[in-house]
This record gives sequence, structure tokens and C-alpha cells, in this order.
Amino acid sequence: MAHFLSPSILSADFGKLKEQIELINESKADFIHIDIMDGVFVPNISFGFTILDSLVNYAKKPLDIHLMIVEPDKYIERFASYKPEFLSVHIESCIHLNRTINYIKSFNIKAGVALNPHTSVNCMDEIITDADMVLIMSVNPGFGGQKFIHNSVSKIQKVKQLILSSKSTADIEVDGGIGLQNIDSVLKAGANIIVAGNSVFKSQNIISSVQNLKERII
Repeated sequence: MAHFLSPSILSADFGKLKEQIELINESKADFIHIDIMDGVFVPNISFGFTILDSLVNYAKKPLDIHLMIVEPDKYIERFASYKPEFLSVHIESCIHLNRTINYIKSFNIKAGVALNPHTSVNCMDEIITDADMVLIMSVNPGFGGQKFIHNSVSKIQKVKQLILSSKSTADIEVDGGIGLQNIDSVLKAGANIIVAGNSVFKSQNIISSVQNLKERII
């Protein structure tokens, strides 16, 4: 299975957003991870469509959009218009998850299902063959720069086993607190898409930081 790096712009300097997106364009990154927060599902608000419209004009990498919002179905068509590689919704916010996944797929976009740290992998039993990706939150969602929750490693292993036993083709993405200090254990557990925020955007050299992480992934 191929491995990918998806830098999260939640950690970017928004006063230099265009410049930093252009650096990601020049880097070895595979996707650009975009966290959409509504201040209801998570205790923070990130940004809305106006900023996303500008970002899309700068970005040359495929988008990896993560919806941390209530009632995501109301906005899926709008987010689908940006033609992301992945559009992920939280299992905790979707009453009819199968319907939501199929709605995302109707736009020819890969559908991801995100799980908060407290959510059991068992919740994915009936949906794993429909999902294109499982996004494991390795921090409590809402803020960048948090410490990696180490129990996430065993959770990745459980998701990987579920994928294999069900013959699913879903990718495993992990988001939160990942850097050179722990990326190896996350990959070994079975993840193949790594979201990196502070370890990329808070470094002295964004392009070099991406390169260092990619060398560990390949």
C-alpha cells in the first residue's frame, strides 16, 4: 500500500498563508489537510468558505478535507465542489453514516470516516467496506499542537486488522501530534497517510521538514 504525507494548514501562519501553501506546493507533500471546525462539534472555529476559496486558488496539491462539524450533510455538496481527494466526516456526528458516505461518493470523491480518541473501532464494523479511508484522531480534535495519545497505536492496529479481515481497501490516516519522534510507530501499526501540523509549519524550514518526514514514510 502506498504511503502519503498530508500537512495540516491548521498549524500554518495565516498571515503568510499564500506563501506557506506555495512552499507545500514545492515540497514532497502528497496532500494538503484542511480542518473545518464549527465551534459546536469541537470547541474551536477554524475557517469558512471565504478562506477556503482563496486557499484553493493557491494550492496545487490535492486537498484532504476533514469536517469537524455537526450536520455535515448540509455542506457536503459545497465542499465537494472543491474536488478534494478525500472528504472525511466524523462517525460521531453522522446519524445515517452509510447515507453520508454514499452521498460523498456520488461526487466521485473518496469518503473518509473519522474517529475521536474515545470512539471504539467496533463502531466501524458495519461500515468499513464502504469507507475509502479511516481517519484516526490521535489527539482530541479542535486544536493543533497537542500531544500524541499513545493508545492510538493499538487503535491503528485494530483498524488495520478490521480492514484485512473484511477485505476492505480503506486507507488509514492518523492526525494529531505526529513528528519524527513517533512517525515510525504509527506507520508500523498500519497507517499509510500521515497528517503533520506543527512538525511541518512550526519548523524553521517547511520544505526540509516535509522531506525529513517523507524519508521516514517511503
